[in-house]
Amino acid sequence: VKVKIPFGDKYLDAIFSVPEKKPTYGVILTHGAGGDMNFPHLVSLAAYLASHGVLCLRFTCKGLNVAYRTKAFKAVVEYLKFCDDYKLSGVFLAGRSMGSRAAASVIRQLSEGDDDDGFIQGLVCLSYPLHRPKLQSKLRDEDLLLITCPVLFVSGSADEMCEKQLLEGVVRKMKAPKKIHWIDKANHGMAVKGRTADDVMEEVNGQVFSWLRENVQLQHK
Repeated sequence: VKVKIPFGDKYLDAIFSVPEKKPTYGVILTHGAGGDMNFPHLVSLAAYLASHGVLCLRFTCKGLNVAYRTKAFKAVVEYLKFCDDYKLSGVFLAGRSMGSRAAASVIRQLSEGDDDDGFIQGLVCLSYPLHRPKLQSKLRDEDLLLITCPVLFVSGSADEMCEKQLLEGVVRKMKAPKKIHWIDKANHGMAVKGRTADDVMEEVNGQVFSWLRENVQLQHK
């Protein structure tokens, strides 16, 4: 289902992937610095989640400014929260690369305000860009260290923007419940020599869904 989400004086293009049964939980998903919501990995993940009963709303926000992308992500969260068509108990924010930085930033900002009502259940970071290529000295970890909701990282062990030991170091310092799933030998674009893109995506999708399911169940105990 295609929708347009109000954002300032503009609209963001978005698409709902809707499960057959009425969903209780949703995932908001966005792309990295390049591309848009039709990036194959996002399309694949959205279809997978919807087929497993999770509503998925993916949106496009062009712009290389993280603050701008964060504002757009916030607008989408508000839209879904008050959307009459889907009454959700909670939502997980997910993004690829720069989109995951924006998602982390939204969660940190909302948790600092008075309006933290538990609607946001967790964060999924696909290929989180922890540093620029070959610039490992400056880590983009400030939001991650302040988040308290559950976080899943799915990263390639050969990601040139996320050195394995550096991410593991950041994760050790995080207060939030967290998990890293390494895709063996994958680069920042999740490409692995000798494996098809579909094969890699199957691994990513399965990991994301099982983590979502665990976290939803944990809250219901």
